[in-house]
Amino acid sequence: MFNFAVYEFMSRAHRSVHGSFRSHRIFTRAIAPVVVYAALLLSGLTVAGRAEVDATYKDVEQTLGKVPGFLRRVPKAALPGAWAEVKALQFSNETVLPSKVKALISLAVSAQIPCQHCIWEDTESAKRAGATQEEIGEAVAIAALARHWSTMFNGLQVDFETFKKELGGDSPTAPPAK
Repeated sequence: MFNFAVYEFMSRAHRSVHGSFRSHRIFTRAIAPVVVYAALLLSGLTVAGRAEVDATYKDVEQTLGKVPGFLRRVPKAALPGAWAEVKALQFSNETVLPSKVKALISLAVSAQIPCQHCIWEDTESAKRAGATQEEIGEAVAIAALARHWSTMFNGLQVDFETFKKELGGDSPTAPPAK
């Protein structure tokens, strides 16, 4: 709302002084964005303020014992929200899924992306949560199986509606997974 009000005010003032469409176009494309940006900066509006970023670093340190270097490279505007999401979902014991299951899901996805950093951390997290090497292997195998069949369905251009019908997707209750 603030951006629009500043833009409209400056645009009308410029048109009343200069009048021509060409000069209005130059103003709109070149000067107006600068004016709006400067007004926002002067208003003190930021995505993540310095105090919020500092509080996030403090929370990371309390949670992990230190602030890993990669978190200092995350854009300051993104850090508080990203950290809050990790804490609320991945680190929380108050979610529906237990820590071991979350770590195994994350490992399976990380293996498919692939993300070397994530694979290492998710494997360590799964072990800390009590996962055995066999459970870790099975999680990765399930991810590989999903990738395998996804490749088959897509490559063979299997019709989705036919697929659902053949597997009981049209019945009121689909057969239970085995």
